[in-house]
Amino acid sequence: MTLFAVPVFDATVIFEDKELFKGKGAASLWAEKLSVEIKGPVTVEKVGTGWALSGRVDGVDCLWGIHGQRLKRITT
Repeated sequence: MTLFAVPVFDATVIFEDKELFKGKGAASLWAEKLSVEIKGPVTVEKVGTGWALSGRVDGVDCLWGIHGQRLKRITT
């Protein structure tokens, strides 16, 4: 099962219509899981009042937030 199909049950916040992790700790745990999935480094980044996952896929910088309790790539 892909990581993107696993529910995210951590607390979230909404900032500029983006659902983000409420805490850095929860985001860090998901960053570790996403890092394995994309086979590359993933960090957490403060976005407004929440935290997003930040990494690089196919040479493109990406941010991931939450959508419908799943990880989803977002734009800033």
